[in-house]
Amino acid sequence: GNEKTEKISRIIQRGARSFLFQEYKVFFPIVIVLAILFGLSSGWTKAVAFIIGATFSVLAGFFGMSIATKSNARTAWGATKGVGEALDIAFSGGAVMGLAVSVLGLLGLSVVYLIFGLEAVSFYSLGASFVALFARVGGGIYTKAADVGADIVGKVEANLPEDDPRNPAVIADNVGDNVGDVAGMGADLYESYVGSIFSAIAIGYALFGAKGIFNTIYIISFGLIASILAIILVKVLSRLNTEPALALRMGTVTSSIIFLVFSFAYAIIEKNLNLFWTVLTGNIVGVLIGLITEWYTSGKKVEKLAHSAAMGPANVIISGTALGMESTAVITILIALGTLVSYKLAGLYGIAMAGVGMLSTLAMNLSVDAYGPIADNAGGVAQMAGLDKSVREITDKLDALGNTTAAMGKGFAIGSAALTAIALFANFGSVAHVQQIQLQDPNMFIGALIGAMLTFFFSALTMNAVGDAANDMVEEIRKQIREMPGILSGAVDPDYESCIKIATKGALKRMVLPAVLAILAPIVLMVGLGVQGVVGLLIGSTVTGVALAIFMANSGGAWDNAKKYVEEGHLGGKGSFTHKATVVGDTVGDPYKDTAGPSLNILIKLMAITSIVFYSIVGRWI
Repeated sequence: GNEKTEKISRIIQRGARSFLFQEYKVFFPIVIVLAILFGLSSGWTKAVAFIIGATFSVLAGFFGMSIATKSNARTAWGATKGVGEALDIAFSGGAVMGLAVSVLGLLGLSVVYLIFGLEAVSFYSLGASFVALFARVGGGIYTKAADVGADIVGKVEANLPEDDPRNPAVIADNVGDNVGDVAGMGADLYESYVGSIFSAIAIGYALFGAKGIFNTIYIISFGLIASILAIILVKVLSRLNTEPALALRMGTVTSSIIFLVFSFAYAIIEKNLNLFWTVLTGNIVGVLIGLITEWYTSGKKVEKLAHSAAMGPANVIISGTALGMESTAVITILIALGTLVSYKLAGLYGIAMAGVGMLSTLAMNLSVDAYGPIADNAGGVAQMAGLDKSVREITDKLDALGNTTAAMGKGFAIGSAALTAIALFANFGSVAHVQQIQLQDPNMFIGALIGAMLTFFFSALTMNAVGDAANDMVEEIRKQIREMPGILSGAVDPDYESCIKIATKGALKRMVLPAVLAILAPIVLMVGLGVQGVVGLLIGSTVTGVALAIFMANSGGAWDNAKKYVEEGHLGGKGSFTHKATVVGDTVGDPYKDTAGPSLNILIKLMAITSIVFYSIVGRWI
């Protein structure tokens, strides 16, 4: 790129790295303390496994985000040569995240299993989950505090367009895309990936011995090979200037087909066709969730939502809330059907393998997800660097596609979290010798009530965190515009760094309480209400957590796209009354879809894995 794009890219890189290192300073001391406690109570091999899980999760996020922040200016500059070049660079950046998560997840788990044995794998999974929670919650608070602050003052009060360099929060907003949507999403799916493999090998070993473990590892490896081939295909198609949406869709479909062909051949060789049917079930459910999410967050649904904005912000909020609630019905029934079919085929092992089937081509799916924020950042860099209008048109096209893939990615993350949580729940049942769920036991019912309540309370903590941090951001932006009058005329550069510091400080200060809550809840209930209380907790949190996460992700995605629909020139276009109403909807939806909703995925998985690990430590006394 030219000097200006390089300079902007460096500021974004610096801000993102600074946030990650500050985040590590907060949670690594807690990781060390927990590792020491595990070492004293369960043996040092378990403590080492926990540290490896946490470290590999950090490495996956760090590699992915470092490359993503380096790819934004290159993508913007690539757009000067055409859409194919820009797509190739942005997708390649996303592919690093996809491959880092898959390779490190599988490598770490295999190493822990081979060196320390199966029991240590649950501690490895807990390490991955623990880091994922901080990355998801911290990244989510950061990205939305910056985004909401930039929107409230920049768009609504000062009438500045998206990514305008005169907006003091514009760089913090671009940093947020990386820490939330690349590092945060990567950590979330890393946790699901590791959790689903762990559940499958634990249940598989209990039922079939070593064969149960090898089945899982083979199936996951087929998915990784299929993803690598599909990533190569997308790169070839982008260089042939294929339409971006078609290139990404062909890559996703190809990865699934190759994976299913390999899995079918393996099932035939092993004379175990039910294994293939469970994997196919998980894969189909994953694809359908993505398509249903796309249907609810684009096209006719979004146009109807945008039309409701003509009546003002209240109507947009009501219609968007209803849309999100409606979307829970189809997706929840789909997850339920997937669970039922896989259980009928192969029992609890079938449910775990359906989760593996859904996540096996994660490298490809996450490459597409991580491409979105890179394309978004490239548009911001092009706007701030004053590149030609044709460049911005290309980056806008890639960004619009990125929004669709991001919405589908959120649906996929929720679906995979649901199947992983159900498999982990089954695993807890076998570890804790729960023969049956005792409905007449009040402890179970109390646990279920607390589990259901926790998903709402946890969401409240993360939403409040965004609101508080956004308030600090709004005050800082207003202060800069007031005290530096040359900002709006473009004569003076805003102080971008102070906005980055405010978002970082706000996120770090407010991410600890939700994280502590997720770990303490199952421990307190196990001590206070016993195993049946924890069974209730996991049922209550999974059932309400999945529905709440779907509602938040789809309402937020629809509000975001309704605003973009108006900005394209429909219903009065930018600056109109309708546009201002959709900006309000988008601002409300931001913490829904990017902070509270995605964090619930981790809450339900982390509580399940904490229950398994804690029972393995204290179970003999309970």
